[in-house]
Amino acid sequence: MAFKKKFFQGFAFSIFYLFSFLVFALVFAILGVLLYKGIPAMSWEFITKAPEDGMTKGGIFPAIVGTLALIAGASLVAFPIGILAGIFMNEYTYDNWVRKFIRMITNNLAGIPSIVFGLFGMSLFVNTLEFGVSLLAGSLTLGILVLPIVIRTTEESLKFIPLDFRLTSYALGATKWQTIQKVVLPAAFPNIITGLILSISRISGETAPIMFTVAAYFLPKINLAWNEQVMALPYHLYVVSTSGIDPESTSRIAFGTALVLTLIVLILNLLANWIRKSMSK
Repeated sequence: MAFKKKFFQGFAFSIFYLFSFLVFALVFAILGVLLYKGIPAMSWEFITKAPEDGMTKGGIFPAIVGTLALIAGASLVAFPIGILAGIFMNEYTYDNWVRKFIRMITNNLAGIPSIVFGLFGMSLFVNTLEFGVSLLAGSLTLGILVLPIVIRTTEESLKFIPLDFRLTSYALGATKWQTIQKVVLPAAFPNIITGLILSISRISGETAPIMFTVAAYFLPKINLAWNEQVMALPYHLYVVSTSGIDPESTSRIAFGTALVLTLIVLILNLLANWIRKSMSK
């Protein structure tokens, strides 16, 4: 009997190790292909210049700046609203129909395909509110897209804070909001950062929403006015990959663009993790 238990335990752990290895192997394979095909395109001109000759030459600097602008704009929309909504869900509502209804809406929003958000953003922000195809419309659309992630992560992070923290604060004379602001949020913030990391990663890689609301095919100059279009790395990658012009040159630029986009996401994630560890201390 003991031998049988050890055998099945060893077999189970072997399966776990195998699948873990496959996941790591897949990740390293993707990164390896990006590095192998993307590094030849990397140069100072590629990072700092605008596209030229139908995007078969030049660089991707306007797309890098546009992507960072969209990340910043969407974060300004989603983070305050999402964190406040998560606080309201966990601290001010009880386990009743209100909380269940809000949670159902949030879950449904998280499952909607991104292209639907793009159509919604085009209908509401571009046409109805007459923001036009602009940085503002794209930022609002991406902010709504990642809002469910921020809300659920904030709510789950607040749930892990022991009730004793709140009761002790109340016993010392603090109000509910003072307790949330001075006790609960600082303790939960490192975990909230995880949700912000996930949302930033999704913002930076979305193509369908920005295709309808903000992305430009080609802009030789950088213009970050709220009512103007911007280039973005995901859409630039899509356009270059499907243009059919000079396949060898466009393939090199496409893999270079993909590598830069991956590096931006990696740098933002490392920065967010650093902030998370600093807040934990």
